[in-house]
Amino acid sequence: MAPPEHPNPAAPSENSQPPAPAAAKGKGKKKEEDDLSEEDLALKEQLELYVVRAQDTDPGVQKLALESMRQEIRSATSSMTSVPKPLKFLRPHYGTLKSYFETMPESELKKYMADILSVLALTMSVEGERESLKYRLLGSEGDIGSWGHEYVRNLAGEIAQEFQKRQDDDLPIDALMELVQQIVSFHMKHNAEPEAVDLLMEVEDLDLLVEHVDTTNYRRACLYLSSSSRYLPAPDDMLALDIAYTIYMKFGDLASALRIALQLDKPMQYVKQVFTTTDDFLLKKQFSYIIARHGLAFEIDDEIAVDDNDKEILQEIVNNTKLSEGYLTLARDIEVMEPKSPEDIYKVHLIDGRGASSSLDSARQNLAATFVNAFVNAGFGQDKLMTAPSDSSSSGSSGNWLFKNKEHGKASAAASLGMILLWDTDSGLAQLDKYLHSNDTHVVAGALLGIGIVTCGVKNDCDPALAILMEYIGKDDSNIRIGAILGLGIAYAGSQKEELKMHLSAVLGDSQSPLEVLVFSAIALGLVFVGSCNEEIAQSIIFALMERSEAELAEPIIRLLPVALGLLYLGKQESVEATAEVSKTFDEKIGKYCDVTLMSLAYAGTGNVLKVQKLLGICSQHLEKGETHQGPAVLGIALIAMAEELGAEMAVRSLERLLQYGEQNIRRAVPLALGILCISNPKVNVMDTLSRLSHDADADVSMAAIISLGLIGAGTNNARIAGMLRNLSSYYYKEAAHLFCVRIAQGLVHLGKGLLTLSPYHSDRFLLSPMALGGLVTVLHACLDMKSTILGKYHYILYIIVLAMQPRMLLTVDEDLKPLPVPVRVGQAVDVVGQAGRPKTITGFQTHSTPVLLAAGERAELATEKYIPLTPVLEGFVILKKNPEYHEE
Repeated sequence: MAPPEHPNPAAPSENSQPPAPAAAKGKGKKKEEDDLSEEDLALKEQLELYVVRAQDTDPGVQKLALESMRQEIRSATSSMTSVPKPLKFLRPHYGTLKSYFETMPESELKKYMADILSVLALTMSVEGERESLKYRLLGSEGDIGSWGHEYVRNLAGEIAQEFQKRQDDDLPIDALMELVQQIVSFHMKHNAEPEAVDLLMEVEDLDLLVEHVDTTNYRRACLYLSSSSRYLPAPDDMLALDIAYTIYMKFGDLASALRIALQLDKPMQYVKQVFTTTDDFLLKKQFSYIIARHGLAFEIDDEIAVDDNDKEILQEIVNNTKLSEGYLTLARDIEVMEPKSPEDIYKVHLIDGRGASSSLDSARQNLAATFVNAFVNAGFGQDKLMTAPSDSSSSGSSGNWLFKNKEHGKASAAASLGMILLWDTDSGLAQLDKYLHSNDTHVVAGALLGIGIVTCGVKNDCDPALAILMEYIGKDDSNIRIGAILGLGIAYAGSQKEELKMHLSAVLGDSQSPLEVLVFSAIALGLVFVGSCNEEIAQSIIFALMERSEAELAEPIIRLLPVALGLLYLGKQESVEATAEVSKTFDEKIGKYCDVTLMSLAYAGTGNVLKVQKLLGICSQHLEKGETHQGPAVLGIALIAMAEELGAEMAVRSLERLLQYGEQNIRRAVPLALGILCISNPKVNVMDTLSRLSHDADADVSMAAIISLGLIGAGTNNARIAGMLRNLSSYYYKEAAHLFCVRIAQGLVHLGKGLLTLSPYHSDRFLLSPMALGGLVTVLHACLDMKSTILGKYHYILYIIVLAMQPRMLLTVDEDLKPLPVPVRVGQAVDVVGQAGRPKTITGFQTHSTPVLLAAGERAELATEKYIPLTPVLEGFVILKKNPEYHEE
């Protein structure tokens, strides 16, 4: 807008007499005109003249007037805050033009007039009238972009409303769809991908997007699609992902397409399609790493790789056989190979006063030390208790440590060897073998469980675990049977092996099986067939539940049966409904519990707001004693809301409310819910809440809070949590149960000496690994009743958490898969969804040489141009290839 030519705008009033039509409007009008600058006044008169001329009888005059009006409107620039001048001055005439338009005969001119009215309606029309759209549809088929962004935006909004209305009244929508085409192509050309996507979602035609994206904007469009899919109700969420997958495939961004494929409902065919699209063998190796990290059981067949050698290489990567090697490379690089003893973790010397003196060699303390030792040295292959070389006798000191534990403690001690040798199948099986020949049934049971743990997440073509453990399923001793069954569940989680279904279902259906064997068979089946919606297994678990006697239903361990049933439907939303109906017919002791558990697991990780509300409703009831189903409801809120950051923050606040107003059995579950919401991600506010709860008067609440402190700090070596736990160990030095929980939590915080994470999310918090989540859920549900499970004789349930343990590393390898150190920048991830241009994706970064550790919420990017990564998300194993265009300085 030009500055006024006269310093005093009121001065030139005598030479600017208002034109005749305006003069009649009296004095108020005159005062307003005195405030306008000369140019504005001229413009105003000009426009008013056009309005009069546009209603002239001579079509030539009309056309000229409309042309001029159009020029004025188009050439007007406006600041962001004000309405463009021409629109402002034409406001009073909107009504007259509208009524004149109705009287005009059909002609080009009428269309011309409609265009102008459509633009005027931008500032004039009444809310909800959708006049801008009405006149647009009556107007000429011109380019809409020339009227400016604001106009296009307004139209898009009106189209969405109109579409809804026409859908409801069954009216044709073809004219609208033509406009949509225009608007979408306008938005895509002008960096407004999110708006294009939103409009297409409103008119339920996302397929249109595929033709409008090009190489410059497909990434932003797909990023917006995949991020918004978390907030969409089912089927729409999968549809959005499906379109993103199609677009990535169209532009050959196969690694991104693969990540989307893993998120879709039936990943197998999509994953296969990604593999068969390319002939680049390096890329196929990278895909195999991504699949291995996700834990998908995937067979490499002839379509994917023709050559047998190639097939073997890819299958090895998919089977995760390289994991142990990569993890130890990281450990050597960070120089933490030195084995740690539990004492190094407890750091008793830092605690002043009473806690220091409790050096009682009790069985429970030793059991705790067994777990701490297993968690801290997980995957390192050496420790100071179980594998330490011995001077005295051939059996080794490991035998001595083993027998410092009583009865079922020995089982956990033997199994801990599996955890220490995690992912290293060959040496693991060799070292566990000697315990299988022991005369002590507990030791044998532990060794069987250890075999399951060692092969967790690492598949092998000759299935050694299956061969060994199958022999022991039918033994008489129930401890040995549980060891073998749970071992199978952990070793083959997510693999959906048919043989296991046969054998374990037989155990479930056997009326002679003891209750605990039954429960663990169900859990093992749930883990192996996690998220498969397998009807037969669901049936057999349901029958097992129905046939239980009153006394058996009162057993605390029974609560794991509904969890096993829920695992089959983990994250599968509606598919659970038929089973949930059946569960309503159960004995009322378990019926409600089962119902709530099924719902919370079926919607886990989906962020479904309606289900969260429903569960909050269940938590708000005040029930008489003996009702247990509110615990799983609280956990359910956390499981559903963990899908995205916003939901998680809101859930934390809702859980605070439940702490204040909820019944005791709700309060006991709240710490565990907080633990899963921020797993391996120690947020300060959650840490403080848990710290407060860890001194709660109710023993169950405080124990749950202590375990949860371990969960949120899992594998982070967080100094603040470590300090809290040391103080707690001196505070509770007389309470054996609490002290045990403190020790477990200390072990978790230093998980893998700080190299591991328990978070089930990976790939920039985009993909959720069902096996990892299944393992966590099982452990949390067991923790809802600590006294009878973790603190009783079922402490080995804690080992199920191994399913979620993954190195939180970035390891770059060259084309022969040998580690290749390169500089990378690691910083806090920034959410760049919907931002224009190429915004920075990380902030506050430091530059390190790989391999590096990635904390929760961190992202890495290469700091060199010399190599090109084969996947956009730098996490886990990343293959780099040389950049052909790079020249050394």
